[in-house]
Amino acid sequence: MSFLSPRLQLRVAQKQILTPGLVQMVTILQLNRLELQDMITQEIAENPVLEEAVADGSEELTPEEVQALLEAERDLADPIAADQGILEGISEDVREAEETAEGGPEPADRGAVTTPDADPGDIPEVKATTDPFDEIDFGSFFDDYLDPGYKSPASEVIERPSFETFLSSPVTLADYLHSQLSVLVLSEPLRDDAERIIGNLDENGYLTVALDELTDTGEAGLPDLEAALKVVQSLDPSGVGARDVRECLLLQLEGRNGRGGLAWRIISDHLRLIESRQFKELARVLGRPLEQIQIAYQVIRTLDPRPGLRYSGPGARVVQPDVYISKDGDDYVIDLNDDDLPQLRLNRDYRRMLDRTQEPSKEVRNYVKERYASAIQLIRNIEQRKQTILKVCQAIVQRQRDLLDLGLDHLKPMMIKDVAEEIGVHPSTVSRAVASKYAHTPQGVFELRYFFSEAVQGPSGSVTPLLLLKRRVKKMIAEEDTAHPLTDEQITARLEQEGILVTRRTVAKYREDMKIPSTHHRRVRE
Repeated sequence: MSFLSPRLQLRVAQKQILTPGLVQMVTILQLNRLELQDMITQEIAENPVLEEAVADGSEELTPEEVQALLEAERDLADPIAADQGILEGISEDVREAEETAEGGPEPADRGAVTTPDADPGDIPEVKATTDPFDEIDFGSFFDDYLDPGYKSPASEVIERPSFETFLSSPVTLADYLHSQLSVLVLSEPLRDDAERIIGNLDENGYLTVALDELTDTGEAGLPDLEAALKVVQSLDPSGVGARDVRECLLLQLEGRNGRGGLAWRIISDHLRLIESRQFKELARVLGRPLEQIQIAYQVIRTLDPRPGLRYSGPGARVVQPDVYISKDGDDYVIDLNDDDLPQLRLNRDYRRMLDRTQEPSKEVRNYVKERYASAIQLIRNIEQRKQTILKVCQAIVQRQRDLLDLGLDHLKPMMIKDVAEEIGVHPSTVSRAVASKYAHTPQGVFELRYFFSEAVQGPSGSVTPLLLLKRRVKKMIAEEDTAHPLTDEQITARLEQEGILVTRRTVAKYREDMKIPSTHHRRVRE
C-alpha cells in the first residue's frame, strides 16, 4: 500500500524580502558617477513625471507636496472626499494662477482704444495703416533673381550623420596590418594567404596555428604560405607573425640591421643563458669580454616579446572622481562631484490627472500616482546615496589623515566593519558605497577601497596594513645584491626582526602578486 498521495497544506512562515524601493536603493548606492548619470537619464526618458531641473523660473512640485496628495488619495475612502483632499493639497500660488487664467478678463484688441465710461457705439473705428514695403516678399525676390549658389531649401529636412560617426574607434592589430597590406603590390593569391595568416594571429602578434594546418583549410600550398608569412613578418610592428619568442626577437633585431651581431648570436643559440642572466658563462662560451655581453644584454632588453599587445591590449580606463577631498586650512572639505548629474524635479502638469473632475479615467489616475511614487522613491534614493558616501568619506578622512597630509607610506589599517559601526550601517552598505568609486585627494586620485586594508599580525604589524607590507617587500628586493638575491625565507626573517609576523608562503604570494621573479631568476651570475 502506497502512502504517497497529493495533498494540500497550509503553513505560516516569516521571511525577509526586498521591496522594489530597497532594491533600487541598493542598486543606486553601488553605482559610480558615470553609471548613475546614465541611470538618471534613462529614468527621465521612461518616467513622464520626472524632468531635469533647469533655471527657467518655472515652479517646481516638491516630493512633499506629491506625497501629501498620494496619502490623501490613499487614506480617504470616499472618492469625492478623496478628490477634495487632492484639490486642497494644491499650493495657493498655483490655484491663484489657475483662477486668474480661467476667470480673468479677456485682453483688449490691439487696434482698439477703450475708456471706462465710453459707450462702445461712440468709439470711432480706427483703420490700421499698412506699410507698402510689408507687402513685398523680399525672400522670394532674391531667390528668383539672384543666384547665391547651391543651398538646400529651408523646408527640406536633412538627416545628418550622428555624432558617434565621427568618434575615433580603437585600431586593432588586424586593422593596422590590413591597412599596411592594402598598399603593398601583391598578387591576389598572395594577398589572400597573407590575410589568412593575419586572421590567425593572437593578441600578442604570434602565429598560433602551424602552416601545415592552414594548407588543409585552403588551396594554397606550404611554399605559398611561407611566402605570405614573410610578407606579414615584414609589416609593422616588428616581430609580428613570429611563431615563438626567439623568432620574434630575431625579427626585431633584423629590422634594426642587427643580423649576425652578438645579440643575434645570444638569442639564436643561448637564450636560456640570457634568461638566467649567466653573463660569465656567456662570455666564456662566446669568447667575448664581459663588457660586450653586458652591452648585448642591454640591447636585448629594448626588444618587445609581445609586439601586438600595444594594439590588442585594453584601452585607457576613464576615471572621474566621485568625491573631491581638499584641504582648507587645517580641515578637509569633502565635496560630492555631481556637477554633470541631471538634477531631478517633478512635473507639475501631471498633477491635474490626479483630479477626478479633470481626469475621469481611473487607470490614468492610478498610472500617474504610480509614476509619482516611483519618482519620489528615486529622488530619495539618490539623496540617500549622497549622504551615505559623504559619511563614509568623513570616516576615511578622520582615520587616514596622516596619509592625506604626509603620503602613502602613512596608510593605517582600516576595516570596512569598523567604518560601518561608526556611521551606523551594515558593512555591506559601506562595501557598496566604496565600490568602483574614486576620490581626488591632495595625494592623488585613489579608489575608495584603497583606503581599506587589513592589519598584519605581530607586535608592529597591528599598525602596518597589507599594502605597506607589499611595498616593504618590494623595496627589500629592489635594494638587494643582484649576485646574492634575497630568498623568501630571508625576507620573512627580516620582517620578523621588524615585529611583523608572516609566513614564507605569504611572502611568496605577495611577490607573485607584484610579478617579481623568484630568487633563481633574479640572480646575476658574474
